[in-house]
Amino acid sequence: MGTAVQLKIQPKIRDLGEFTVRRALPDRRRQRIGPFIFFDHMGPADFPPGSGVNVRSHPHIGLATVTYLFDGEILHRDSLGHVQAIRPGAVNWMTAGRGIVHSEKASPELLASGQHLHGIQTWIALPVEKEEIEPRFEHYPADGIPAIELPGALVTVILGEAFGHTSPVRTESETLYLDVWLEPGATLRLPATEELGVYVVDGQVDIEGEVLEMGTLGIVDNPAEVELRASAAAHLMVCGGAALAGERHIEWNFVSSSRERIEQAKDDWRNGRFDAVPGESDFIPLPGE
Repeated sequence: MGTAVQLKIQPKIRDLGEFTVRRALPDRRRQRIGPFIFFDHMGPADFPPGSGVNVRSHPHIGLATVTYLFDGEILHRDSLGHVQAIRPGAVNWMTAGRGIVHSEKASPELLASGQHLHGIQTWIALPVEKEEIEPRFEHYPADGIPAIELPGALVTVILGEAFGHTSPVRTESETLYLDVWLEPGATLRLPATEELGVYVVDGQVDIEGEVLEMGTLGIVDNPAEVELRASAAAHLMVCGGAALAGERHIEWNFVSSSRERIEQAKDDWRNGRFDAVPGESDFIPLPGE
């Protein structure tokens, strides 16, 4: 039997200033898995008192962001007026659509005390017909996200449907996103979906004879169910869903099926035509400007 893993991606390390991330998507060999077009493993990072996450105001178009933390806290503010502390296990879905601006920072209390931060940030590309929808932000507390206990496994259904449970998070296309913890020796058969990726946060896992080490994203090449096996304890993120039609362009924080639309967004940001985050004057300029 041939291996079920079509491609292994070793993330690139990106320095964001206060901390580094492992960026698994986009990759030169694979831009998307289902609608997932960006996948950053943040941390784990320790911030001493007086320092912390400080991502100044910046714009997005054509995508939705999903911030999911294992440890720590990020204070989200956006141009729609939302102020939301993002904490472990909660799901925070921000639809950029035609355009939104947000910042991601440490609260004054965390800045004073220092913190440990660990989590995943992903971008979900929107279907072409929904790229210009109205922006929105939705917060789903951790206690409302389905967590399923299976033999040797704990599975949280962040987005989509799995094991008879459905996430309350509203998505714009068929999307699957799971947080999976496996005990040593446990096996788990993943639900079928058109495109599927397995990222190993910690430990290692065997996918039908192919071993994925910590920090590796494995892409499964068929929509059939696949079985995971953990020789030791493992923590995984499973992402995927239906493939999106059409090409997508990515530049800086912008995603679109149209290069011209991205150029327009760049010009809009350069000339202050995006709505600002209330109460904030600091921002990230266009790269190189």
